[in-house]
Amino acid sequence: MCVGTASHVGKSALVAALCRMYARRGYRVAPFKAQNMALNSFVTQDGAEIGRSQAYQARAAGVDPHADMNPLLLKPSDQWGSQVVLLGRPVGHMTTEQYRYAQGELWPQVTAALSRLRQAADLVVIEGAGSAAEINLREDDIANMRVARHAQSPTLLIGDIDRGGVFASLVGHMELFSAEERALISGFVINRFRGDAGLLESGITFLEGRTGVPTLGVVPYLSCWHGEEEDAVGLEERARGVKRGAAVRVVVVRLPYISNSTDFEALAREPDVEVRYVDDPRMVRGASAIVLPGTKSTIADLAWLRRSGFEEAIRTEVAAGTPLIGICGGYQMLGRRIVDRERVEGDRPEIAGLGLLDVETEFGATKRTALVAGELVAGGMLGAPGTPVRGYEIHMGSTKLGAAAAPALRLRAAADRPHFDGAVSAETGRPAAGRVLGTYLHGLFDEPAILEGFLNGLRVALGRPGRLAEPSVGTADIERFADHVEAHLDLVKLAAITGLPL
Repeated sequence: MCVGTASHVGKSALVAALCRMYARRGYRVAPFKAQNMALNSFVTQDGAEIGRSQAYQARAAGVDPHADMNPLLLKPSDQWGSQVVLLGRPVGHMTTEQYRYAQGELWPQVTAALSRLRQAADLVVIEGAGSAAEINLREDDIANMRVARHAQSPTLLIGDIDRGGVFASLVGHMELFSAEERALISGFVINRFRGDAGLLESGITFLEGRTGVPTLGVVPYLSCWHGEEEDAVGLEERARGVKRGAAVRVVVVRLPYISNSTDFEALAREPDVEVRYVDDPRMVRGASAIVLPGTKSTIADLAWLRRSGFEEAIRTEVAAGTPLIGICGGYQMLGRRIVDRERVEGDRPEIAGLGLLDVETEFGATKRTALVAGELVAGGMLGAPGTPVRGYEIHMGSTKLGAAAAPALRLRAAADRPHFDGAVSAETGRPAAGRVLGTYLHGLFDEPAILEGFLNGLRVALGRPGRLAEPSVGTADIERFADHVEAHLDLVKLAAITGLPL
């Protein structure tokens, strides 16, 4: 098991690296995370919804992702509760207190999923969540040391030195663990180091003397590595970053309940493209394109758009000809209205949308989760008609098109008939005609042809030449990171911990 001193210290990436290191030596490997709280999710071949990090780790292990790898997924929908996804299927919305009381029934499902993975694999690499020593949450934490105790799993404690205080964090966690938990900690990993590792020798000597636990390795910061973000924590760094020399500036509105922010990683990898996540409406001025991303709470985030001044700012830019794309919840916001007769998202039976697309959405209690593939129907900002697309749908509600909107995509899922998805504005004679598009498809820009079509259209508008898309995150990127981690871990100690030779 890999647990951490905090969120975003590199647990997900290190688990993926370990999965890859053992898989390429011929071992059957599977990742596991008991409980994942994240709005970046993925859809498996059988339509189950799991955390995106476990899907990435499964790819690293060379296996298909499935629900046993992440039996509990919590998708926050407001400050007080989350949608609970059990073994890939939503089972309802729970407040924190309700979820706490439900854990007696949920824990056996977690352990059963882990048992099935252990029976099928030579090695299961378990990921913890956040900090593993939150003493105020100890009784209700079913993602960290309770899993380690149940599995009697040797455990690595990971700290991020780039954030500072790594030695205090590691020692502090050991102090807060119970005696049984301390006995399971088999090694420390110090992650994201920049500089001369020799400068850490005195600290590591003190750390091992104080705790009796060896340091398995110091993993340097790896530049130009993509990976995949589990949640929106990493957006803080990307929101502040400015890419020098970028001709194309794509602005993603950072909604309070933004989901599947990984939809835009392919855009950000392009050397001449800057992707900015913004919560200030003034930042949309002069953008090459604007994106309204997915959200777990469409109505709440639509109200936030209005309060914050984004609605007026977006209208001004669209009227000037700036392309606007809405994905999933962002697509729903673009329409004339959202109907919520079943009160899926609140007490209001309907709410007016932005009115930038002639569509209307009605919420329902059933969530659609499916892998899909197809092609563009309407040519325009994404490319020519017939351009192939693929991705996945995760949404509640259906959207109907009016006379002034045309279908954007034609998609197919394994068990479905082909269906139209999304809409593009089709009102001739208006500046927004063909410049506003909505779709339910996540992963849209991971398809090279769509990425090229969209960005080359923006480049041409700026008087720049087109170019081929950068390679998507794939096996080569996973291999590179696994090589990097392997070069900086003590493989002899690691083999002794796992009981499997490397």
